[in-house]
Amino acid sequence: MQSGKTSRREFLTYSSLAALSWSGRGLFAAATPAVLQAPCGTLRGESSDGVRIFRGVPFAEPPVGALRFKPTMKARPWKGERDATRFAAAAMQPKRPRLQQSEDCLYLNVWAPEGKGPFPVYVWIHGGGFTAGTSFDTVQDGAKFAREGIVCVTVAYRLGVFGFLDMEPLLGAEYAGSGNNAVRDLIAALSWVKDNIEAFGGDPARVTVGGESAGAKLTDILMGVPSAQPLFHQMISESGGAERIWPQPDAATVAKGFGELWQTQTGNNAASMLAVPAAELIATQKKFMKEWPRHFPLRTEMDSTLIPQLPVKTIGEGSTRGKRLLIGTNRDESAFFLGPHPAKEVAPANLGNLPLARFNEVFEQYKKIYPQMSVEQLRIRAVTAEEYWIPSMRVVDAHVHGGGKAWMYRMDFSETNGRFKGESYHSLDVWLAWDKPHPEAENAAAEAAMATQMFTAWCAFIRGETPAADGLPAWPEYRSDTRPTMILDTQSRVEQQPQEADLRLWDGVL
Repeated sequence: MQSGKTSRREFLTYSSLAALSWSGRGLFAAATPAVLQAPCGTLRGESSDGVRIFRGVPFAEPPVGALRFKPTMKARPWKGERDATRFAAAAMQPKRPRLQQSEDCLYLNVWAPEGKGPFPVYVWIHGGGFTAGTSFDTVQDGAKFAREGIVCVTVAYRLGVFGFLDMEPLLGAEYAGSGNNAVRDLIAALSWVKDNIEAFGGDPARVTVGGESAGAKLTDILMGVPSAQPLFHQMISESGGAERIWPQPDAATVAKGFGELWQTQTGNNAASMLAVPAAELIATQKKFMKEWPRHFPLRTEMDSTLIPQLPVKTIGEGSTRGKRLLIGTNRDESAFFLGPHPAKEVAPANLGNLPLARFNEVFEQYKKIYPQMSVEQLRIRAVTAEEYWIPSMRVVDAHVHGGGKAWMYRMDFSETNGRFKGESYHSLDVWLAWDKPHPEAENAAAEAAMATQMFTAWCAFIRGETPAADGLPAWPEYRSDTRPTMILDTQSRVEQQPQEADLRLWDGVL
């Protein structure tokens, strides 16, 4: 985040208060016990206002001790009744005050409607740049989805060096592919859903997986993982893309760089990483990420087994044939990171996919396409394209080419006051798609209407229908030749080939 006054939504999204408010039994005191028998074991959760809530349900064995940096192992069924009234600890990440963290983090949460169903299922993957975030931040309250007849599941996964660093160059062949441990965690969570969700009233044949930011990128990457395909049937990608993945040689280079810093900083060899307190690894990770020349050095990898090639190539070859995709971005995503009025040059730390020199070659052309824009506006537009919009376009075009169906959006809706006045910034969509409008916004009524429309359209999609809501025009299915895109705004509209001129700039670049 940039310095300056922080908006209320920004504070709630990234501060410890969000985690704190959900770390215990939740926000609703008027709850009665709910006991459920599933293949995994007996759970005692809570029932409130027609929704059954089960928190902190293990879907994998704790990745601790001998399992640190190892592939995910399926959780063993337990005996007796398990308390499912409290969220589990968050995955290890840079310290957030009063946020309980642990390597023992592979748990999920379920909000299920009362009744037998079968109900469609929405599995949500949180964002956080692959190094932060939780499955229980304030926005991720699945009760509203449950009241619409949807079983909502929020999942955790290993973050940072525990989930996205290839340890093979440092620890040997038995750690091969460990840069994909977070992806394995998500596959294990989806496998748990397939095996257990029917007991919650969910339909294992109607599972939508989705997320925002890093969660959307992981969703898009899962679309290109052959072994994951039987586990979900639809996808929702908000501000995603499948470009954040290393070729194996690059993953090895990153690992060796981390190992060298570890040895310099601690005086210990790589083998010591297996036994030190997790917080020591996080401390080195923070320094490593500041010093590494490319942004987001901790990312997934093409390991020739789980992820055999670039996910977009696998998607284009038909890995998601017959599946449905709802995908889009916000118009001004990068204002959140650059600031609404960026004064500095774009730096390597602002870019998620390209080296700075390559980006600058494209950026120079933006002045010709948008002569009316200031340099600051151009930076926001170009960095947004590099990190979110172009990668999302690559995913949707590959998906349709491979035989899938898709609906595309761009969110232009913006608040009319606050730090990001006039900007449709990164993460604003999450609050609206989960029907959490900002009550203190100057345009609160318009924001509430936008939230209702997006939430309603998302629910329709999850049910297997065309995304639709009162107040939205008919939402056409995406085609790569005309690129019909729903522009979500106070007066939503459908545009054909939006931003076509700058889309052409990225041909052969990203």
